[in-house]
Amino acid sequence: MSRFQTLTPSRLSREDFVKVFADIYEHSPWVAEKAFDLGQDESINNIDGLHQRMADLLLSASHAAQLALINAHPDLAGKAAIRGELTASSTSEQAGAGIHECTAEEFARFTELNNAYKAKFGFPFIMAVKGSNRHQILAAFEERIHNSPEQEFARALAEINKIALFRLQQL
Repeated sequence: MSRFQTLTPSRLSREDFVKVFADIYEHSPWVAEKAFDLGQDESINNIDGLHQRMADLLLSASHAAQLALINAHPDLAGKAAIRGELTASSTSEQAGAGIHECTAEEFARFTELNNAYKAKFGFPFIMAVKGSNRHQILAAFEERIHNSPEQEFARALAEINKIALFRLQQL
């Protein structure tokens, strides 16, 4: 188990804990708040331990809370990215996948798929893009758009938990 490089979560006040971990789950500080409220022990000083606690909180949350968290995520190569309105983590993750290098045709395809996906499922396409490139992301989009709403809801939660792990590993 890896320990955090820059901090010891169990030693933080609630205010500092929430400040540090508020955006591990995109625009959803409630996950950090609930993680803190479960108590501070040695297990949360390990990345995997804190990730498991936070992931369990997401998976045990109400459907409405889960849907709100899914909807807090930006479209990949979407308007928020173009306007520079993403969180620092989302900007870095999308740039790392080369999304900012899309050709006009690729950008048009992202837009088309984002719109079709949201029309079908009622929430944005979520993918932990670290280690992927824009071509792999488009291929995943093309494949997953044929899934059932239940499959994609569960997949979105799984991808969000992957994103959270990547973000925790950066601390």
